[in-house]
Parts: sequence; structure tokens; C-alpha cells
Amino acid sequence: MHRRTAGLAVLLIAASLAACGGRDTRLDGAPGSAHIPDLPGDAIPKPEPRSRYGNGPRYEVFGKHYTVMKSSAGYQERGVASWYGTKFHGNLTSNQETYDMYKMTAAHKTLPLPTYVRIRNLSNNKTVIVRINDRGPFVNNRIIDLSYAAALKLDMVRYGTSMVEVTAISFDTPAGNQPMRNVMGSPPEAPASEPIMASNQIYVQIGAFGESANAERRLGLLASAGIAGGFIYDDRSVSPTLYRVRIGPIDNVVQYDALVEELELLGISDPYLITE
Repeated sequence: MHRRTAGLAVLLIAASLAACGGRDTRLDGAPGSAHIPDLPGDAIPKPEPRSRYGNGPRYEVFGKHYTVMKSSAGYQERGVASWYGTKFHGNLTSNQETYDMYKMTAAHKTLPLPTYVRIRNLSNNKTVIVRINDRGPFVNNRIIDLSYAAALKLDMVRYGTSMVEVTAISFDTPAGNQPMRNVMGSPPEAPASEPIMASNQIYVQIGAFGESANAERRLGLLASAGIAGGFIYDDRSVSPTLYRVRIGPIDNVVQYDALVEELELLGISDPYLITE
């Protein structure tokens, strides 16, 4: 019994890596245009029991440990999304379902399987709802890996990645002490038809201070490191005024990745994406 369990654990980790590890774009990609079926509608959120497979509570990939969240309630995060396609079409996902690149699914490192989430492309405000049934992506600075269909509907297939907002549509109650990042409260109900903006300007926020002198010091740290584009935004919508240090606008994911690396060298982690 123990040998069977251990063997299954290895297979599940392998399946997770196969699905969402560092994807080689020379081998993976979109299907030929002649083979693209009609795109599906969004995934329809509904209460589901937790999958028997892929839910940890802890697992290890590439020497790094991950803890699966006890609940998806209140989860919201902004960061970079990638997508996976033909190379993994038909393979098993981490919860032992078959990956279908034409369905509205995704992979996430720590949300419970399954979880429904709303994805908003920060560049164009297009949104989709997907069902998370896989683990990954195990690549630095990536928070979610989308199916080909979901990526196509978000208009991000051509570039391979996009800066997004991920909001859980949860049927859970908050469990407390969850390993979350950038939590901003319960996800709002979106209208059935959301307006689509042509484009947004995206900025990286690296601090909000009650004293302007502290914001000036943070801005000076950026200047001393040769990081351009920093400025202080006086947020007078709150009282007392908050002085928010931002960088941007950010034109693309390549620029964002490079900026995150520079900020990490300064000891600044978890930069937050802002849109205007």
C-alpha cells in the first residue's frame, strides 16, 4: 500500500510538471487554423468537492515547496499569466482529468482543485472565467497558466503572456491563515456584459506611505539603482493622504519581468500592478 501511494505521488508530480513546467515554446503552441473549433463559453461556477488528487496539502517541484490553500475565499492576485496548448493536449492534469486546450481551464500552484476564477487581462479589460484543475506554472514570476481557449479569448496568444488579475469565485468560507498574496476581499459579482476598453496603462506600485518623506526615500532608492520611470502619486481619495510610489507605465511582460528582478535586488518584493 505504501509503495503504491508513493508511486502515485511521483506520477502526479510528473503529470504536473509535464503540464505546467517551463514550457518550451518551440514544441508547444496553438493548433493550425483549420483545426480550431468554436470557442467555448466561460466555465460555469458551481460547488464541487475537492479533487482526490493534486490537493497536497504540500508538494515539491524543482526543490521548491508549495502549500495548497485551505480555501479560495477572498483570493485575488495580479501578475503574469502564460498558456499551454498542443504539446500537452490529451495529457493528464494534476487532478487526473484530461487536459483539453479547447476548454476553459487553467493551472495554479496553490489554489484548491478545482477552483473557479475570473481572469482579467489588465491590458484590454477582457475577462474569462476558468476552472482550475492543474498545477503550475513552475516558472518565475508567473501566477497562472491558461488553456489555449482561455488565452485566445483574452487576446494573449500572440504574445504568449499577459499581465492579469485573478479573482477566485469561491463557495468556501474563509479558513484563516491561508498562504495568499495580494488579497483584496471577496470577489465582486461582474455584470453579464462588461465594457471592453481598447487599452490600459499599467504601473507597478512598490509602496504606500503616510509620510511624504518616506515616499521620497523610496523614490531615491530607485534612482540610486538606476531604475527610471518612478514617481509619487498623492492619493487624496483617502484621509490622511497616502503617498504611493509607482513605476511606469509598463509596456509589456518583458519589461515587467526585468523590473521585478531589479526590485528583488533592492529587497523589494511583491510589487503590485495598477491600471489606469
